[in-house]
Amino acid sequence: MLGGAGDRRDRALELARAGYAPVLALSTPNARHCPTVPNVKVICFRPDPFTTQGEAREAGRLAARYGWTRMIFVTDRSQNVRARLRIDRCYAGKKIMVSVDPPFRDWPYLIAYQWSAMFKALIWQRSC
Repeated sequence: MLGGAGDRRDRALELARAGYAPVLALSTPNARHCPTVPNVKVICFRPDPFTTQGEAREAGRLAARYGWTRMIFVTDRSQNVRARLRIDRCYAGKKIMVSVDPPFRDWPYLIAYQWSAMFKALIWQRSC
């Protein structure tokens, strides 16, 4: 799960409890609040940098470490395209993107933020 506001944590936990993966990796600013899920290994990490780029790098490292060939990524709808771009640069395996809807009131800010962040990802930060 990529970090951020909204219901993505709930969605990631729901997918883990439903048996979609034996491991749940959560990007979080505070690993002390790492949840437990029966029969699921939970990994909480703080990416470096604490951005989508850092999360993509950590996803690539975790996949290499554990031999993962496919991953489900939980994002919010406004971040989905940019997150896939970033993840594609760091992880070559199969990706399934699951999006949650951010609150309607957040869309004006998110549109402006995501467009500028996408520009940065396309122009200045073109590597993993």
